[in-house]
Parts: sequence; structure tokens; C-alpha cells
Amino acid sequence: MNDFQEIADRVEIEALRAEFTDAVMMRDRSRLAALFTADAVLRMPNVPVEFIGREEIRAGGERLQSQWDFFVQNSHPGTLRIDGDTATGRTYMQEVARLLDGRSGMNFAVYHDTYRRTPEGWRFAERVYEVRYVDTTPLTGSAPGPDAQAHGPGPTGSAG
Repeated sequence: MNDFQEIADRVEIEALRAEFTDAVMMRDRSRLAALFTADAVLRMPNVPVEFIGREEIRAGGERLQSQWDFFVQNSHPGTLRIDGDTATGRTYMQEVARLLDGRSGMNFAVYHDTYRRTPEGWRFAERVYEVRYVDTTPLTGSAPGPDAQAHGPGPTGSAG
């Protein structure tokens, strides 16, 4: 990889992947939708849902997130292959969640991605979410209260 454009493309696509996880964690559905092309598709067969276009992705994210008590998503970069103005790749996920109805669990999953260069930069053209492992054992921990979330971790690392 000695082509500066390919290096710049890789950096931008990695930033796009990170921005996705941050938008999900911060429940910023408008920012999340803006990371996709206008005609993008987000498929989650295990959920099962399919959203087509930015507005469906935004509204669908809102519906899904409205069910959460808490949700933590950790992403790990996988492969990335660039071919001009398109690219493909994978992102590996670990997620922990509890829904408002009390169901909870942890899973490991893979996003199979297609990216497209646009005038706004690289965007997701398609994301397909594949769950590889799920554990629905009730979680014994809890999310900190609203005050702790607003202030972040204290000096000892605990919320407070």
C-alpha cells in the first residue's frame, strides 16, 4: 500500500466505521442516517429488519433505540478492500444490551459492508448485520443513573 490516495481512503473509511458506533451509542439517529448514501440499505436479518434509504434508517434506528434501557456497542475493524470509488469490508461487533421489557443479553456479530465514495466523503452503501453468537442470560449489572451519564466517569473511573 504505497498509494497516498488509498491510505487516505482507508483512514476515512475507518473514521466512518467509528462514527457509526459513536452515533449508535449517542442515540444520534440523524447523524447515523447521514453516514449512509441516499439509496443505502441496512439489513439485520437476525432482528429481523431492513431499512432502505436515509429516512428509513433514521426512523428505524429511532424505533429500535426506543426499546433500550441501555446498549453498549464495541466495534473492531476487520478487512477492507478498496476498488476505486467503491470498497468492501467487515466490522466485528460485541454488544451488550437490556431492553425496557427486561430482556437482556450479549452478542458477537459481523457487519458486511459496501462503501461508496460520494461528494460528502465515503458512506455506507450497504450494511448487513450477521449475528454469530448470542447469550440471553439475564445481565446482573445496571446502567448508572442519568446524573452519572451526564457527568461521565469520576476520578477513580467510577461514575459519579
